[in-house]
Amino acid sequence: MGTGYFSRLRKVACPLNGTSKPDAWRGILTPTNRRRDGNATVGTFLLGAILVSLSGVFAPGPMTAVTVGEATRSPHVGAWIAIGHGIIEIPLMIGVLYGFGAVLNLPLAQTLIGLVGGLFLLFMGINMLRTFRHMEVKPQTSTRPPIMTGIVLSAANPYFLVWWATVGATLIVKSVGFGILGFALFAVAHWLCDFLWCYFLSAVSYHGRSVFGGTFQRVILVVSGVGLLFFSGKFLFDAVRPLFS
Repeated sequence: MGTGYFSRLRKVACPLNGTSKPDAWRGILTPTNRRRDGNATVGTFLLGAILVSLSGVFAPGPMTAVTVGEATRSPHVGAWIAIGHGIIEIPLMIGVLYGFGAVLNLPLAQTLIGLVGGLFLLFMGINMLRTFRHMEVKPQTSTRPPIMTGIVLSAANPYFLVWWATVGATLIVKSVGFGILGFALFAVAHWLCDFLWCYFLSAVSYHGRSVFGGTFQRVILVVSGVGLLFFSGKFLFDAVRPLFS
């Protein structure tokens, strides 16, 4: 890589370029109800950011499949998975603010993340289908803490990471326009979307067993397991495709 790359990376990494440091930090750290360009308030920005966030949260993905499948254990599994997700997501937001998004967009990083994520999902999908074959009609136990599942699913999901390097980065830049308070409110609001959705999914899936019986539980496990195998194949295919192009 030449010096031009690192010059571009510094421009992405530092939101203070082109401004004296005291003035720039004062602008970021000072809370304000209205963007410095005067076109929006914190409330209208957060509303738009939540709508964008929900479009990603509601989209079917590995975390949705795992949350529904693992909910055979407890109605609270979704909450713990979301907490594990947040352990990765909140620091990632801060990292993107200071240029880590440029690293996530590197082809090598996307390939490595895709390979790790694809293999992890393959393991979970196979394990879920094995559980279906041998399960009894009672809550399942697992030695894997759901909070760790949320951490690994998030850290090994290339689409989640690239989303933050692109769409998420745009929202972060807008949030900083309201000062550090705007960024903090955005981070909490976005994570709460994940938390409430995952908690809702696990609660509905768990209590559905008492309404529809063991058949419902088995169907959930099969659908979730097949879904994980699908996403595993997609992750692995997208990771190795550049190597053969």
